[in-house]
This record gives sequence, C-alpha cells and structure tokens, in this order.
Amino acid sequence: MTDQPGVVVTGVSGRMGQMLVRELAGSDRLRLVGAIEREGHDWVGQDLGLSMGGAESGVTVTDDALEAFAQAQAVIDFTAPDATVEFADLAAQARAVHVIGTTGLAPEHIARIDKAARHAVIVRAGNMSLGVNLLTQLTRKVAAALDADWDIEVIETHHNRKVDAPSGTALMLGEAAAEGRGVALDEVSDRGRDGITGARKRGDIGFAAIRGGDVVGEHDVIFATAGERIILRHIASDRALFARGALRAALWGQDKAPGAYDMLDVLGLKDG
Repeated sequence: MTDQPGVVVTGVSGRMGQMLVRELAGSDRLRLVGAIEREGHDWVGQDLGLSMGGAESGVTVTDDALEAFAQAQAVIDFTAPDATVEFADLAAQARAVHVIGTTGLAPEHIARIDKAARHAVIVRAGNMSLGVNLLTQLTRKVAAALDADWDIEVIETHHNRKVDAPSGTALMLGEAAAEGRGVALDEVSDRGRDGITGARKRGDIGFAAIRGGDVVGEHDVIFATAGERIILRHIASDRALFARGALRAALWGQDKAPGAYDMLDVLGLKDG
C-alpha cells in the first residue's frame, strides 16, 4: 500500500472535495494522506470521515497546508483563485504534483501558477473530463475550417451555486475557437449583451451563462452562418467524472518533469 502515491485534497468540505475523497477511497492506485480546510472551519482538527458523516478515517482535517503537502506526492485543488496560488507555491516547495481544477483564475493568478511550475508538475484544466477535452479539440478544428462568416457562440449552463461566469470550461472552449482562427480571445470575446447593443460584430466569439437548479454542466459551441448551424455539445450528468479525471492527472504527473500541463497532455490528445 505504501507504494501508492499519497494525495492531499484541499477545500475538503466542498462538493468537489468530498467527491474526491470518495473517489480516493475506492482507488487502488492512490491513497488519501491529508485534508485541508481554511483556518477557523468547523472541520479543522476533526476526523475527516466523521465530519463527512461516515466512519472514522484516520485522516485529520488541518489548516496547515505546508505540513500536509510535505507528506504527499500530489495535491488536488478545486478551491478559489487566491487560495490556489498559495497552494501552488507550497506544493512546489514540497515537489508534489499539483492538480488544479479551480476556475475564475485571472491572468495574475495564472502567471504565479506558471512560476511555481518551474519547480514542480502542475496540471491545470478548466475541465477534467475526457468528453470536454475532445470537444475542445473538435472546436479548434472546426473553427480553423470556417471563416469569420460563421459566428461562434459558447453557451454554458450550471447549477445555481456556481460563483464564476463564464465557466472555466466555456473559456477553454472559447480559447480553442480563437486558436483555431488564429486570433487572441481577449480581442474578440463578447461576454455582455444587454439593451441596445447593435449588430453582432463579425469575428466575435460570444458567451452566454445560464444558472439554475442542480445542473452539473452543459456546454454548447454554436457555429452559425446564413442558412445553417453546427452545434457541438457536451453534457455532464455526474460530478464524479471530474474527480476521476483529477485522480488520473495526479497519477499521470508522478514521473513527469516540472512544468505546466493540461488535461490534453494527460489524455494524450495534444496535436502532433
């Protein structure tokens, strides 16, 4: 059992945190060695299994990330941008693989994460699922094949508790479409339409975000021109698929050189 890489889960009380713990419990290739929560959280100092409403696990929830990371070979992190960059620095110190599923990262957050990746493996992805990463590749290829007479719209739907918009996955798809067209997304992105906006600008990539109920995640990429549309769609119905993808990334990164990677690397989907 000791040859299995040890994993620390951050934000362990959250929905993804608890899902990761459950997936790790059923894994025969990875083991849970630590659980992190913010300072002052009710779970800190308590047994993780009991806090989750189950049997005692032997893992105590802590707010001391550095000490926990020092005992681990991987850190899986679905928290918030400011916390994630702190964890990236600490995981790099521990030379632990850092799998980041946090969304809403700003350019300054990404720059700091990339700096940490000089010293350790970091796998960062807006979405950990195989299907979405295939959709990303398809989006890039279709965008490359069609000119700007084809309007591109990315529509995403999530549960009513999601705090960022557009979703990390929607932005990932938008980036893929922009790359296919050979343009920078920040120069063609159209994220806010309200009131008298005027006609759609040729070449823009539009985004729309829908929030409601308990939707796990739905993403459509629409290519529309006069007389026809192409719609690429992915629907996630089980949050566990993201957790399984994160575990796969944590295992994949164990023998890799320090650097910034994504799920296309993990899944072997990179072109060339």
